[in-house]
Amino acid sequence: MIDVTRLLPKLVRANPELAAKLVWAQAVGEGLRRNTVPIRLDGKTLIVAVADTLWQKQLESMAGELLARIKNLLGGGVNELVFRIAPSEVSRAQPPKPEEPRKETRPKALPTELLFAAGSIADEDLRARFLRAADNLIARRDSHLDD
Repeated sequence: MIDVTRLLPKLVRANPELAAKLVWAQAVGEGLRRNTVPIRLDGKTLIVAVADTLWQKQLESMAGELLARIKNLLGGGVNELVFRIAPSEVSRAQPPKPEEPRKETRPKALPTELLFAAGSIADEDLRARFLRAADNLIARRDSHLDD
């Protein structure tokens, strides 16, 4: 197995921006990595895209600690972190979420009139939505009656 830490000094000399981006992922950990994307290295300033102002403020308060981690891993090359709000950059960098398998739900004991009305809907997806909506409305009505 290749020891990446031995390759990092060569990578820093060959491509400092790529090195900074790789080190960012290591320095921030999984939780922050999902909501941030290093965009570019501008001189010695690493510009990082964040999802929103809340993330921007949170990361600005952590900038000193994050910068220390980056310097420790990189050995220099980055002296400042700038957080820019760019939700499209963050979402584009995230892997697509796997689709959850659709569960076919059978309606509970719905009134016969509703089942009969649903039977006249030719589109299966539309029929299933109709029955779920009817089931939800009946459940909501029944919960208000219990109050």
